[in-house]
Amino acid sequence: MPFTDETRSRARQIIARYPRPRSALLPMLHLVQSEEGYVSPDGVAFCAQELGLTKAEVGAVATFYTMYKRGPTGEWLVSVCTNLACQILGGEEIYACLSRHLEVGYDETTPDGRITFEHAECLAACDYAPVFTVNYEFFDNATPESALGVVQALQRGERPHPTRGEPLVTFREIEAQLAGFLSAASISAATDTGEPAHPDPPTPVDSRSGAGLEGTDLAPPPGSDRYGVPDGITEERVSAAEAASTYGAGGAADAAPGGAAQAPEGGA
Repeated sequence: MPFTDETRSRARQIIARYPRPRSALLPMLHLVQSEEGYVSPDGVAFCAQELGLTKAEVGAVATFYTMYKRGPTGEWLVSVCTNLACQILGGEEIYACLSRHLEVGYDETTPDGRITFEHAECLAACDYAPVFTVNYEFFDNATPESALGVVQALQRGERPHPTRGEPLVTFREIEAQLAGFLSAASISAATDTGEPAHPDPPTPVDSRSGAGLEGTDLAPPPGSDRYGVPDGITEERVSAAEAASTYGAGGAADAAPGGAAQAPEGGA
């Protein structure tokens, strides 16, 4: 999409904050997402032009960080932590519950374009586990039922209040904030003090429901190499031979019995 004069003015305000223009790249990418909902090829070209970089340099950064999206993102980005602490306490069950309800898998958006769904490696809130976020605002000590309630509220057009932090704003609004700009809607929402910003950590609860994960992109059906939600294949198994042909053969770093490193065949 063509970027407006207002967007270019904001870009130059961002650049003026830094001693070197290239240092402004991260907030510039957030600015692009606040306009487009993701970092498009046009957005990469826009950043490159404004910062005096090549498109390859901009693209390398935009594809390195998971916070920069490579496809259109919905109004609400729902991220479920499935890393160790959350996994132990039921994060995968939360993910599976929401995946079934929304009928989407990892990095997919509902047909109405409103909710984009993903699992996250770590949301840095292990003492509140299991957690998920909506547009980076936290919902702590979650269960499949509580997470489903939040998502259903979003689908009804409501904005449920996070467990801590600021009231919810849309994905494009939060991206404008991350770029250093507050929209009128964001300022209004941020004045809401209906909930404590930093409550005491909740008592951890094992929320595992025992519901199977089969049929989601966390677990394949028996005997299947490709799996995911209906019309949403998100994972594919490959054989060891295929992996070796793509990534190279495994190294010789395994320890031999007794602690000595194993030597490769035919060599000392």
